[in-house]
Amino acid sequence: MVVLQHSEIVIVGAGPAGIGMGIVLKKLGFQSFTILEKDRAGASFRSWPEEMKLITPSFTGQGFGALDLNAVAPGTSPAFTFHREHLSGQEYGDYLALLADHFQLPIQEGTSVRSVHKDDGGFSVETNKGMMTAKDVIWGAGEFQFPKYSFHGAEIGIHNSKVARWSQFEKAHYYVVGGYESAMDAAVTLASYGSDVTVVMPNSLRENAEADPSRSLSPYTWERLEDAYEKGKVQFLEKALVEKLAKNGPAYDLYLSDGRKIRSETRPIIATGFHSGAKQIEHLFEWGENGKPLLTNKDMSTVTDGLYLIGPSVQHQNAVFCFIYKFRQRFAVIAEHLLEKRKFSIDEKVLTEYRENQMFLTDLSCCEVQCEC
Repeated sequence: MVVLQHSEIVIVGAGPAGIGMGIVLKKLGFQSFTILEKDRAGASFRSWPEEMKLITPSFTGQGFGALDLNAVAPGTSPAFTFHREHLSGQEYGDYLALLADHFQLPIQEGTSVRSVHKDDGGFSVETNKGMMTAKDVIWGAGEFQFPKYSFHGAEIGIHNSKVARWSQFEKAHYYVVGGYESAMDAAVTLASYGSDVTVVMPNSLRENAEADPSRSLSPYTWERLEDAYEKGKVQFLEKALVEKLAKNGPAYDLYLSDGRKIRSETRPIIATGFHSGAKQIEHLFEWGENGKPLLTNKDMSTVTDGLYLIGPSVQHQNAVFCFIYKFRQRFAVIAEHLLEKRKFSIDEKVLTEYRENQMFLTDLSCCEVQCEC
């Protein structure tokens, strides 16, 4: 095996998780790490449909204990930089690229990881440009580039992540399959262009009213959805589980679990979510029934020492870290653990900065979301 490069730590992915992780290592003075990115910084966000926005609002609350919800580093704010409350994917990708440049992060763009192997000496990371070795690997490949097709024939439809812009769709009636954020965003955007939409959802809208935004629709989505519904542009077929999609001449048939069949004259939109990007190296993780990797309290694989997970697939029992403002709270925890293993002198001022910005969460039992009203 010809090793082209060795790095103490390899971070895979230059999205918000990889960029945020790299920044805290840089702030702590640790230099021997590399970020591998198959495209460029923020690429997944740049692949969003043109109309899609971040559902979490940005607001510059620094100085008053309220870091911008979409910031991945203290002292930064997408709202301040772009003068937007809800950024587009392109804008957020630009924010991440700006951070990468400002902090001079060691990103190798155009470098895709093909496989990862672990032995007693550490990790071997095979890329399209050759082999790398590392003592530790931090996996931050996200989820957006791994669409979930959850029923037979779903590939016949078009997954919402494969849509460049909804304005390209002819005005017609569309069926959207799914019951959460992706489905509702597709529905309200198509409706805004004059189409009629039926959302075929396995759950009910009432189930989308939990306090934890990781388990329900965001206020931003509710507001847009109510407007489209009141205008008669969006309807809901609740408690309807699609088991099969089939082509029928120029039309499409959706088969439901209760025996019903729905005929669609247009290609159905599949908005059933995403797989964890960690599936690329699934043999190095133990997996829970929820389809998420099982992790230690340091977000390390329970079966592969030295392999860490960052980003939206992080979950600890009922604590779901799928939003940026949630998973960013684990970067400094992992960094501290990695540097302590190396007996590297840690600048406590940096960790204090992260704590003061609610970016250093160690109590994983504290995250139950309840609202009295």
